[in-house]
Amino acid sequence: MFKYIKNDLPASIVVFFVALPLCLGIALASGAPLFSGVIAGIIGGIVVGSLSGSKIGVSGPAAGLAAIVLTAIGTLGGYENFLVAVVLGGIIQLIFGVLKAGVIGYYFPSSVIKGMLTGIGIIIILKQIPHFFGYDGNPEGSWSFIQIDGENSFSELINMINYIKPGSALIGLIGLGILIFWDKVLSKKHKFFQVIQGPLVAVIIGIVFYALTQTNTIWGISPTHLVSVPIPEDAISFLNQFSFPNFNAITNPEIWITAFTIALVASLETLLCVEATDKLDPHKNVTPTNRELLAQGTGNIISGLVGGLPITQVIVRSSANIQSGGRTKFSAIFHGFLLLISVILIPRLLNMIPLSVLAAILLVVGYKLAKPSLFKKMYGLGWKQSIPFFVTVIGIIFTDLLVGISLGLLVGVVVILLKSYQNSHFLHIEDKSNGKHKIKMTLAEEVTFFNKGAILKELERLPIDTYLEINLMKTRYLDHDIIEILDDFAFKAKERNIDIKLVSKRGVVENPPSFIGFFKERPKSTLSLS
Repeated sequence: MFKYIKNDLPASIVVFFVALPLCLGIALASGAPLFSGVIAGIIGGIVVGSLSGSKIGVSGPAAGLAAIVLTAIGTLGGYENFLVAVVLGGIIQLIFGVLKAGVIGYYFPSSVIKGMLTGIGIIIILKQIPHFFGYDGNPEGSWSFIQIDGENSFSELINMINYIKPGSALIGLIGLGILIFWDKVLSKKHKFFQVIQGPLVAVIIGIVFYALTQTNTIWGISPTHLVSVPIPEDAISFLNQFSFPNFNAITNPEIWITAFTIALVASLETLLCVEATDKLDPHKNVTPTNRELLAQGTGNIISGLVGGLPITQVIVRSSANIQSGGRTKFSAIFHGFLLLISVILIPRLLNMIPLSVLAAILLVVGYKLAKPSLFKKMYGLGWKQSIPFFVTVIGIIFTDLLVGISLGLLVGVVVILLKSYQNSHFLHIEDKSNGKHKIKMTLAEEVTFFNKGAILKELERLPIDTYLEINLMKTRYLDHDIIEILDDFAFKAKERNIDIKLVSKRGVVENPPSFIGFFKERPKSTLSLS
């Protein structure tokens, strides 16, 4: 774990600066205590990071669960009751891991995963532009198209025009310039600039700028445009920020419904993030998904016990980790320790960081996820890849993460069904002999009930006086539904003067009286011809 510490240490600092405002913003959007988001970030880094099999994934509170948490806190009668659901949700995730449910993540098409990454990148950009210019009308955790105040992602940009703060905009532009110059020029000049990352320098410059201009009426940055970490006065006030679950409410059926919802949504988001993170990883590490569910479940149990929000693996933090050169889980773990140390020792210093500087860091992350070249590449791959990709992107931008992914997956399934419909067979008209059309139908390697419509259509189109050869030499799997179709057609063929020749590895048969009878010794549901 310490082999690549020169890569992981600076990456962990970048992830820390990205994670801190997100932890606070998601807690605010969830209607939960601000410190609950920090708790989830700490546990996501230290506990989940230690147990996970992912080398570069980073876990913490997820924006995708904010709406569920906000509703559940009100429905369940308080935050302490909600924490019971978080603990139970973690236990359910452990059960998912034991049952090896992690394989679900592998059934999402690559085009949908790439669309998810691109859509998240665009959302990051849209949501951070207001913070970049000093208009902070919504918390960082509000990632859905419709905001908690009724506005949407685009109307917020229009509203922002009248509320641009010169100081925030200036230090945001300076920070963005530092990040780009550091990445494109300085990092290639000397190893020093690879160890000391641009985001750290941008944050330090931001703190200095705030300190020098805080009394200036034009360039000064107001407290509402700064990071806002709770500041405990002493050890007792620090401990009082923790909340504990009220297990007396465990008999409430709503608690269990919420727990299952949290477990299901958190597991799905985690598995999708794992798949996406592995695709982004330049070293192509493969994360064991079942172990990830066990790690996430353990993290959620502990988070719920000490007052934290639900945890998932999060693509924003994970991609920031990858882009900053993180190589092992040390970066995720150490970012958790940085969160813990910072809120204990230097909360006042953290509260001097302008949000516009952190927005600049996230704008770079968003751009790298949604590069224009990717759109061109996906379009060039053809409609089977591009349509699910673009549907996913548009769905995420105009709804939310889970709805967008669901739409992309639905389109992906339709594409699969369509291609399966088209590729179940092909017809080859050879010649016309003895007054009959000679037609050869070769079935594909696997023919399932999805192909019923296509095969029925072609059989119905055969003219009378036809000699039909059905070739199964390449077919290894033939669904019983298809056998029934062929059996029914054999009966109709006599009325239309159609002769049938069946060619398979089991023999050649002229005008078989019954296809079902020909395969009768096989199981009725399927046929293996291998």
